[in-house]
Amino acid sequence: MQLIRTIVPALTLIAVTAGCSSSDGKSEQRLTEQRESYCTELGAWQKTRDAVGEETAESAGFDEVGAIVDDAFLAMEPLRDEAVGGGRTLGEATVAAMKSSDGEALGRVVKYCQDAGFEAQAG
Repeated sequence: MQLIRTIVPALTLIAVTAGCSSSDGKSEQRLTEQRESYCTELGAWQKTRDAVGEETAESAGFDEVGAIVDDAFLAMEPLRDEAVGGGRTLGEATVAAMKSSDGEALGRVVKYCQDAGFEAQAG
């Protein structure tokens, strides 16, 4: 009986630990997918913004950029609290880059994507 009292908690601990490892793998995979989605949207925004260039604010090009900004913000949402340096979070840097044309913030989010293993072009 004593042997069973010793083995059961040990087996329970092993099962719980194995379950954690498995869910950690899924969490890591999900995080990678979220980062890839964000970086893809960031890249799409940069390409569209660059293509629009000097057009006037009333043009259809600016409407397209606005729609892509919305997509990028949605992709960023689950990652918003990740640090990107300079005391900024990914959410803060994304807003500053896309809404205020903050070059430093853009550099930080591009570096975030590069560090995560995804391509994004610099400013």
